[in-house]
Amino acid sequence: MDQYQYFYHSPVGVLSLIASKTHILEISFASFAQENSSYIPPILLTCKEQLDLYFSGKLIHFDLPIEFKRGTPFQQTVWRALSDIPYGQTASYKDIAVKVGNPKAVRAVGGANNKNPIVIVIPCHRVIGNSGKLVGYGGGIDKKVWLLNHENKEYK
Repeated sequence: MDQYQYFYHSPVGVLSLIASKTHILEISFASFAQENSSYIPPILLTCKEQLDLYFSGKLIHFDLPIEFKRGTPFQQTVWRALSDIPYGQTASYKDIAVKVGNPKAVRAVGGANNKNPIVIVIPCHRVIGNSGKLVGYGGGIDKKVWLLNHENKEYK
């Protein structure tokens, strides 16, 4: 299967967008931008446009076809549940564990959250500790704070 990569410069750093011709496969934080693929399929251009709208405050719900190329069935279930957390709101790891039907799987939910292959679009930044505190984020807590504040939450 052909894969295409596009480096997107966002307010929280460079994002690596990877897609097939029809689906978003990965969005991750990159240390630096590299050269983009010579061919950029329309799905990547659509993803870029939606990210532009999100970061400008004009988009609150992404509408992109996503395909998980990795992850256990449990992790994929968690990632789908993360997509249900509304813009501007948060949920705890416990909330997600309950939502996926396994209230005792709080740590496993945390592990799945950490392995989320499609950051921002699948909003793992909206998951917080049970106490309401911000805990871990693969891109760094500073990025999590920025994203939550961008979505009109007050976090420091």
